[in-house]
Amino acid sequence: MSRTKGDEEEYWNSSKFKAFTFDDEDDELSQLKESKRAVNSLRDFVDDDEDDDDLDRVTWSGEPVGSISWTIKETAGNSGSSHEGREQKNRNSFSYGQLPKPTSTYSLSSFFKGRTRLGSIQSLSDALSDTSAKSYAPELGRPKGEHRDYSNDWSLHDTVRRLRKGKVCSLERFRSLQDKLQLLEEAVNMHDGNVITAVLIFLKRTLSKEILFRELEVRQVALRHLIHFLKEIGDQKLLLDLFRFLDRTEELALSHYREHLNIQDPEKRKEFLKTCIGLPFSAEDSAHIQDHYTLLERQIIIEAIDRQLESAGQTEIFRKHPRKASILNMPLVTTLFYSCFYHYTEAEGTFSSPVNLKKTFKIPDKQYVLTALAARAKLRSWHDVDALFTTKNWLGYTKKRAPIGFHRVVEILHKNSAPVQVLQEYVNLVEDVDTKLNLATKFKCHDVVIDTCRDLKDRQQLVAYRSKVDKGSAEEEKIDVILSSSQIRWKN
Repeated sequence: MSRTKGDEEEYWNSSKFKAFTFDDEDDELSQLKESKRAVNSLRDFVDDDEDDDDLDRVTWSGEPVGSISWTIKETAGNSGSSHEGREQKNRNSFSYGQLPKPTSTYSLSSFFKGRTRLGSIQSLSDALSDTSAKSYAPELGRPKGEHRDYSNDWSLHDTVRRLRKGKVCSLERFRSLQDKLQLLEEAVNMHDGNVITAVLIFLKRTLSKEILFRELEVRQVALRHLIHFLKEIGDQKLLLDLFRFLDRTEELALSHYREHLNIQDPEKRKEFLKTCIGLPFSAEDSAHIQDHYTLLERQIIIEAIDRQLESAGQTEIFRKHPRKASILNMPLVTTLFYSCFYHYTEAEGTFSSPVNLKKTFKIPDKQYVLTALAARAKLRSWHDVDALFTTKNWLGYTKKRAPIGFHRVVEILHKNSAPVQVLQEYVNLVEDVDTKLNLATKFKCHDVVIDTCRDLKDRQQLVAYRSKVDKGSAEEEKIDVILSSSQIRWKN
């Protein structure tokens, strides 16, 4: 390339790069000029002769290079070859969400000239901000590890590891039974219940029941996870089929019995419980099923009678204390409390009698006394409370006895706002002295505290308690009389 001396000096002393300044050069005109200058610099650098600038370059077809038709063909050819290359590269791999990319509407020459494919004028900033150009721009420099997140070319261990980390992972490529069982083994070896359950859900969906049950029978860990999962989602039908296949008769019976929870109608539930009586339960469970059926049968009878009595308004107990809820499907203890509250004095032969319930369902004495005490104390029926703890021996002597302990009797009576006279009577029946003093002090049973301190001959404690009673009260006078007595030999 021949150059004159002036041109050569201008070439070596000029540069297309500019020094950094704080001036605002972001306007479109300066960017367009800079782009043209860069293209012209490249053209001058490539040209072999100054006179070649006046020549038009043409292709083998005779079309000028840089024309609109040449740009279209060049862009289509490049995009087609790149598309074929991408198809050849991804032929043996699978990826998620790949969409065919349309051919770019810009060529290098048209980009710098600011012209679109249709020949319309477009500024450089518009070209850079065009959303279509951004959407179809080639992906540059995406890490290989990120591409693996959207492929399915993982080993069994990698698949289970991704499931454990909560990443997106499709199991559909495991088609054969052997691959599915190996996947299950890998999940069990990972010792992660969530992963095991996820694989079991996949197997449940893609395998028949017979094959699934047969394979899980020899894999107890996975079997336990499937049973728990079916119980959680309430799939009783499949659970019953599984227990029937495994010949677990007792678990099959219990699973069938559990279905009564879904029956709301009392009569239908009673009939369903009747069908459960003959199932192969254990001896203890069979007794519970029978009691459940008998209890619901009685609740239906009691509910019908009491609803009629309450609506008639002729029974005093229902007028003073209206029922707040139905007794149907209530536990045995709640039913006993209900009977002690509304039917305490009824004869033993009636279904609603508390004594009848106690004998029929073999309720222990402690449970019966505790429930009856709470019910009668809530009604403030102190005579019934007294009769509940009064017993007679074979000589006819009466004695108070409490299977639950009188300290609990005192607490229940105080909770139901029993008067002090009633509390003092039962506090005196507490055998342990320290417990008696604590209860008497806590519930302000002054006479019990004073008499106990006198019996213990504990002068200091009596003097200390004197400051806790009201001045000028009968309790203070009683303490003064005891302290001034010369017949008591105090231990302190």
